[in-house]
This record gives sequence, structure tokens and C-alpha cells, in this order.
Amino acid sequence: MSTTREILDKALAEGRTALTAPEGRRICQEYGIATPGEGLATSADEAVRLAEELGFPVVMKIVSPDILHKTDAGGVLVGLKNAEEVASGYERILANASAYNPQATVDGIQIQQLVSGGHEVIIGAVTDPTFGKVVAFGLGGVLVEVLKDVTFRLAPLSGDDALGMLDDIRAAEVLRGARGARPASRQALATMIERVGALVGDFPEITEVDLNPVFAGPDGAIAADVRLLIGELPQEKARIPREKILEQMTRIFKPRSVAVIGASAEQGKIGNSVMRNLINGGYRGQIFPINPKATDIMGLPAYKSVADVPFDVDVAVFAIPAAFVPPALEQAGEKGVAGAIMIPSGFAETGNVEGQAEIVEIAARHGVRMLGPNIYGYYYTPENLCATFCTPYDVKGSVALTSQSGGIGMAILGFSRTTKMGVSAIVGVGNKADVDEDDLLTFFEQDDNTRAVAMHLEDLKDGRGFVEAARRVVRHKPVIVLKAGRTAMGARAAGSHTGALAGDDKVYDDILRQAGVVRAPGLNDMLEYARSLPLMPTPQGENVVIITGAGGSGVLLSDACVDAGLTLMDIPDDLDQAFRAHIPPFGAAGNPIDITGGEPPSTYENTVRLGLADPRIHALVLGYWHTIVTPPMVFAELIAKVVQEERDKGNVKPVVASLAGDTEVEEACDYLFDHGVVAYPYTTEKPVAVLGAKYRWARAAGLL
Repeated sequence: MSTTREILDKALAEGRTALTAPEGRRICQEYGIATPGEGLATSADEAVRLAEELGFPVVMKIVSPDILHKTDAGGVLVGLKNAEEVASGYERILANASAYNPQATVDGIQIQQLVSGGHEVIIGAVTDPTFGKVVAFGLGGVLVEVLKDVTFRLAPLSGDDALGMLDDIRAAEVLRGARGARPASRQALATMIERVGALVGDFPEITEVDLNPVFAGPDGAIAADVRLLIGELPQEKARIPREKILEQMTRIFKPRSVAVIGASAEQGKIGNSVMRNLINGGYRGQIFPINPKATDIMGLPAYKSVADVPFDVDVAVFAIPAAFVPPALEQAGEKGVAGAIMIPSGFAETGNVEGQAEIVEIAARHGVRMLGPNIYGYYYTPENLCATFCTPYDVKGSVALTSQSGGIGMAILGFSRTTKMGVSAIVGVGNKADVDEDDLLTFFEQDDNTRAVAMHLEDLKDGRGFVEAARRVVRHKPVIVLKAGRTAMGARAAGSHTGALAGDDKVYDDILRQAGVVRAPGLNDMLEYARSLPLMPTPQGENVVIITGAGGSGVLLSDACVDAGLTLMDIPDDLDQAFRAHIPPFGAAGNPIDITGGEPPSTYENTVRLGLADPRIHALVLGYWHTIVTPPMVFAELIAKVVQEERDKGNVKPVVASLAGDTEVEEACDYLFDHGVVAYPYTTEKPVAVLGAKYRWARAAGLL
């Protein structure tokens, strides 16, 4: 790495933001990234000599630290076939460069072997504001600009991640040698991707890498053009040690005492709602109302300030206007409060950036962790802790939900109540001036009361910190993310193809997947995933079988399985015969298994039991439609019974159901949900999407 260090130090000392092509090639050589043979000519005669040594045809490129876009300057000639063309080309490039930028310093002209053939791809790296160094891979040439078929991963990356990138672009089949074409060497491409990731990981002052085109064939890959942009070293993000975060979050979620700053006896005030919710919600710790004008509130002694409380205080809930927060936070910090729950708005979200910076400084100086500001508060149901101005939530369960938006938080609350989804926590993060998703994941990771985490977010303060935490959590629990802002607001201005392709959402999408996160396309999807994934057993393999009472729903369920990335099992002959023994002659075995609509409950029972008992089948998708022979509730009670009986025998598999019929199917779905079978009325897509989400998590967790 000494060569790279020397080149970068020299370029930065000269105030440059880009390396020349020969400098880029020397760095590639040090990192084992193949480039064509080349040399630097400073005269026409030298250009001819180099071309003859390298072998015709050749490419000629201007080498100047002042000309970044060589093609725009007329500084690139391709396919020169003899000495005369090279000699005249040398003079032509110099004349074009002089016309383009008369003040440009010209180091010479690069003479390079012309490489072609194989597949053109692009390999590069950018510095993303959220995730830092990110490696990119996609089709090269014109296609990269037209199709933008590119995928991203955090750098540095493993060989497995690099190989995964090859399969992650839409045109992956092209690289495998579609329609008789010669395939690209997967190992050569993956190695080049991995080495680009290592380069920007070792030298963070390299802001962008652009290898485009890279020609990849069966025998290897070679980068025909190399561009490297450089800048100042990025500032390291300070991170709190995981053990310290866990200690802080535990005091916030399991406090021995809570002070309400701005407590009120007047109904309609936020401070009154918070007090009532803490008391009526059943919180068992000490509650200290803080109000300088009251002696008692709701039967509890009131204190003029948190400093006057004669006991330790773990959490302070702020229910006062933004202008009064800083002095109250100073007092809370001096008191040794662990967590400040900032309900007040009027900070950065309204343009008051200075006010938010002030309270961040106060909290950091005193070691107080701050949730918010601009939030509805937070619940932690195992402690009966409702530190919010919403109604206490009384259905305890295993799902932790967080939201950056108060409105989305209300939707989460309403959905949870309507569906009776048990939750361990509902947390507002608001402006995320301090506590963010990384901190919450660190707590939920070790929280025995939480089996799944669902998060609505608009941005990430520290993308790498989030990925690090998420990777730990997904080994044991699903992490579901609804990322707002899926439509790219335009690519950031950049000096390379790689940078221009790094649209915000595409980077988020790929890296969240790299972290093992299950991304939900919409709010209802996030909530349904959160509701359903903890109910479903983890599948032990990829074989999915559809059993349906209607051919039409079987086709739709098959389509939904493909869309969800599920694998429909090829039914072996012996299993096919076993299913045929239970269905009428005019039914259809195979997959989907169509038992037809007029069958009695016994047909459903026999086929579903067979599907659960056979170890080669790993998940069942049931399609039911309303008949008088097997009414909805008869179907629901039967399926619940069969599933439970088979689970008792050790045949534990995910089962999802789609019910079509009159309104009675709604009650049947509720019954099935209550008995551990995920079921939805009037849709074939939703149950399969939920199953697909379970599979995505199981794959990410390495459980299949």
C-alpha cells in the first residue's frame, strides 16, 4: 500500500481532486486490479514506439490533472491501427486539449492496449452521506446510463457479498452467457469488486472509483479505464460502546422512577395526559410531577423542579414548550437523569436548528440520552410504562415498533389495537437528535420480551451503525423496515458514472438487504409483517406447496409466490400419488394441488395433514373459497386443529391462507390468526407476501 499512499499524498499536497490515469493504473497494480498494458508518451515519436511495443490497435488518452472529462476535451482516440495514425493522433489530442483548456497542465499522452470482447461492466465506489464507502457493480457502456442496472454494497465487502452482486442486477443472466454467449468469469469479477472495496476501505480519502468499462470474459476481467477522485479524510463518527448503550437504554425502558416536567392537573394538557397514562397504565415505579405552580397533581406530591425531587430519577418526560427545555434539561442532567423523553416540537423540524443543537450539547455534556424531540413518547408494555400522551396500550406481546413520524406512530397504534397485535414497545424517535434506531436495536436485541422489530424511518443518522446493529439482531429476530422516500430525488452531482448512478433509494435498498433487513413496500405491509412473522415458524427449506379449493385462486397464488421469491416445489411421483388418493378424479395434483370447491372438510383435512407431515414440504399456502359443503368457520376450526395436532407431533411449518367468500370469511381469518395461522380475506397476494418476508429473514439469518 506504500505506492498508493505516496500517490495520494502527492496529489492532495498539490490540491488536486482527481488522479491521472497513470496514477490510477499504478494503484490498481498494487491492489491486483487488472488493467491493459500502457505507457506515457511525451512526444509523438515516443507514442509510436510505445504503440509498437504494446501492439496495434491502441487507445490514446490525454493525461492532465486539469482535464477530468477527457472525452469532452477531445482527449481520447480509440482504435489507432498504425504508426502514422498514432503520430498524427498525438498532435491532434494536444491541439484539442489546448483549445479545451489553454491553461491545462499536460503530463503527456497515455498509450494503451485496446481491449474489447466479453461483457462490458462497471465496477466502482462512491462515498454515500449515510453509509460512507459503497461499492457499485452493473452493466457498463451505454447500458449503464440507459438501464441504470446497478447494485451496491458497503465497503469493504466479503467475497460472498461480491459474488452476490453479480446475481443482484436485472441482467445477471447476460453475464452467465445467455443465448449461447460466452459467460463472464464470476470469480474474476468478484475479486475485482472485492479489491475495489478494500481500496476505498484502506484509503477513505478516495471519494470515488470508476472502472468503466471493465471487459469480462471466461478467462478474466480487465479495467479498460480507471478514474479516481480524492478529497479530505471524512470525519469519523463517534460511537458509544454497545455495553454503554445497553446500560443507558435499560434505564430508559426499565426505569425505577419517572419525572413529568410540565405535569398538569388540567385535562387537555399534554402534561396531564402523560400523568394519567403513567398512573392508569399501571406503571409500578415512582412518578414525580414537576410543576412550579402546584403542590400536588393527581394525588402525588408536585415539585417545583426536578432538582427538588428527593429521590433518584431515571427518566424525565418533557411536556413543556421548546423555549423552556434547555434550563430544565440542565437540571435533569445535574440530577443524573438517564433518559430525557422530548415530546415538545419547535426544534429542527421547524427550522430551529440552533435550539436543537443546544439541547443536544446539554444532554451530551451530562450523559443524558435523549429521545426525540417532537415525539408522542414511548411505551414499554412489560413495565406497564406509558410515557406518552396517547391512550395506554394494553395488549402485551412480542413486537417492538418505532416510527420517525408522529402520524405514522398513531397509525401503528390504531392497527395494533384493531388487530389485537401484542406489542412489547411502541417508540417515537422524531427528530432523532440523539437516540436513534441503532440504540433501540441494541436494546431490543437482548430484550426477551421482543421477538421482532419493525421500524418506520425517513433517514438514518449513521447508516453503518444501523447496519452493524441490524446484522446482529437479524441472526435471532426479524428486523422490518419501512423506508420513506423510495422515489429518488435525483442522483447526486458526481464526477463519474458510478457517482451519478448512486440514487438515494437504490443504495438504501441494496444495503438494507445486505444487512438482512426485511424491507416493507408500504405502511400496511410493515404492520402485517410485524403482526405475522412472530406467529410463523421458521421454514426448514425452500419447498412451498399450494393446496386450493379453486383453480383460479391457485393460479393467482402461484403468481404471488413467484413475486415473493418463493420456490414452488416440484412434487415427486410418490407424493403426487399420495395427494391424488385424497382428491376427486376431476381435481388436479401437481402444484398447486386443486381439490376443487365442492369437497367436504375431510378433503381439506387429509391434504393439509399430508402436506404438514411430509418432510420434503417446507411451507403450505392454502386457498379457500366459500361453499355450503365447507363453510368458512368450519374450514377455520378444522385447519387450526390440524395445524396444532401436527405441530404437537413435531411437524412445525409455516401455513398461510387466502380466504375468498362472503363476509363470514373475515371472522374465519380472525380465528385462524388467533390460532397461529396467518390468514387474509379477499386477497391472494397478502398471505404470500407475508410468507415471502419470513423466508427473506430466514435466508438472511442463515436458517435455511
